[in-house]
Amino acid sequence: MFIAHLPAGYIVSTLLFPRIQHHGVSRLDFIRAGLFGAVAPDLDMIYFYCFDNQAHPHHSYYSHFPIVWLLLLMLAMAWFARANCKQSPLLATVFALNGLLHMLLDFIASSIYWLAPFVNKPFSLTIVDRVYEPWWLNFLLHRSFGVEIAIVSWAVFLWRRNAQSEKLNPSLVQVSS
Repeated sequence: MFIAHLPAGYIVSTLLFPRIQHHGVSRLDFIRAGLFGAVAPDLDMIYFYCFDNQAHPHHSYYSHFPIVWLLLLMLAMAWFARANCKQSPLLATVFALNGLLHMLLDFIASSIYWLAPFVNKPFSLTIVDRVYEPWWLNFLLHRSFGVEIAIVSWAVFLWRRNAQSEKLNPSLVQVSS
C-alpha cells in the first residue's frame, strides 16, 4: 500500500467507535490511536533509510511481522478483559488492530513475511513490477492502486458524513480529555 494506511485506519476506528463508546473513551483519542497503529509499522523506514542503508527490505524488519501485531492485539484484549478502567486497553486494542490491518494491506501489493520469525519467506498477493522511474510511479500505475483509491474514497465519505452529523447535532462532538 502506498497511500491507504491512514484512511484504512480511520475507517476501522470510526466504524468500531460506536461499539466501544460506552466505555468512556473519547472518539478523538480512539481515532488517534487507530491512525497511529495504521502507520506504526512503517516507522521502520527511519531505520531503513538512516541506519540500514536500505540493505534489507523494510518488510523484513520485526515491525512488519504479523506475529508482532497479533501478539500486541492479544495482549491488549487480555488487558481489556481484566481491566476495571477500559479506556487505555481500548486504545491499545485499536492501535494493534490497525497495525495488523497494515500487514493485510501491504500484502495486496508487496511482500509480507507471514511466518516470520520462524520462516524467512515473503508472501504477496501481487507483485508491483519495477518498470518506471521514479519508483513510486510503479505503485501509482499498478492495478492495486484502485483498491487504495476505493479505501481513500470510503474514508472521505465517512469523514464528510461524520462532519455533517456533528454540524447537525453538536452534542455528538466529544472533547478529548
